[in-house]
Amino acid sequence: MEKWEGKVSSTVRGTRADEIWPLFKDFFNLHKWFPTLSTSYGIHGINGVPGCIRYCLGNSINATNSVSWSKERLIAVDEVNMSLSYEIVDSNIGFNSYVSTIRIIPVIADTGNGCVIEWCFTVDPVQGLTFEDLLRKYQVGLHKMVKTMQHSLHTEGSN
Repeated sequence: MEKWEGKVSSTVRGTRADEIWPLFKDFFNLHKWFPTLSTSYGIHGINGVPGCIRYCLGNSINATNSVSWSKERLIAVDEVNMSLSYEIVDSNIGFNSYVSTIRIIPVIADTGNGCVIEWCFTVDPVQGLTFEDLLRKYQVGLHKMVKTMQHSLHTEGSN
């Protein structure tokens, strides 16, 4: 069976990669940043350590369910290159054989510090969705997540 492989990215201006990275590495607390999650929490292991598992609950990415849940295992963390990979080990969203990698890439430009967040995924085709629909959902989700992270970092920085 052919897999869907996608990549979305978002440029973060005025926020350094080393400010954004800890927010992603806080694996158990994705709900703080991802717009469609109502909760996420650790159910196994130590937060941010490969092998740990989080439970996520939120609005469904797939029209066949009104509420979606997943159990996701952190499989790799690369502190130097600011990347992490995780897989879905169980869910009701129709994601089979799902692996995702998020990378934070520092960018230094004339306009100041910034970074690019890349979110890559590989998954078996998802019933009820087209690849383009799934890619669009990821892009919208990443964009909203970046705005929430920036707002939080700049609000904390001004206090």
